[in-house]
Amino acid sequence: MFQIGDLIVHPMHGAGVIDDVIKEKVAGTTQEYYVFKMPVGGLILKIPTANCQAIGIRSIISPTEAKAFFAGIPALEVQSSANWNKRYQENLLRLKSGDLNEVARVVKGLMRRESRRGLSTGERKMLHSAKQIIVSEIALVEGCAYQDAEARLDYAVMQKAPVPQ
Repeated sequence: MFQIGDLIVHPMHGAGVIDDVIKEKVAGTTQEYYVFKMPVGGLILKIPTANCQAIGIRSIISPTEAKAFFAGIPALEVQSSANWNKRYQENLLRLKSGDLNEVARVVKGLMRRESRRGLSTGERKMLHSAKQIIVSEIALVEGCAYQDAEARLDYAVMQKAPVPQ
């Protein structure tokens, strides 16, 4: 269970802080909710405490894990379907997983596709969302500006993987 002030990640919205824990009565049932607040944009969500694990809520990574994350991005393998609908569904599942490396795969695949062919409106929105999920967490972990975290992500994604010897 999380506490007020804990930094957490929502798989579809990114990183933020638990601002409060409240009880509300909905449809005749009283439930406990985390009040999740994102530092940038001011998004506020009420997340049922009982459903956190099912939703994929997790604590943010450590600075050491962030460093390893950026170091591993160039070597991430990205495979995507040529079929737009199938590719979109695969990427949506990666986003919903809440796994930072899977979200990075979405960013890497869509950024590479954008540089070669351009993206549809739906994929452009997905790329923006995926980047924001990563950037929001890195900015909180490292205490840096969103723009700096996004620049680091863009740089890491466009790097070539080192050739094994």
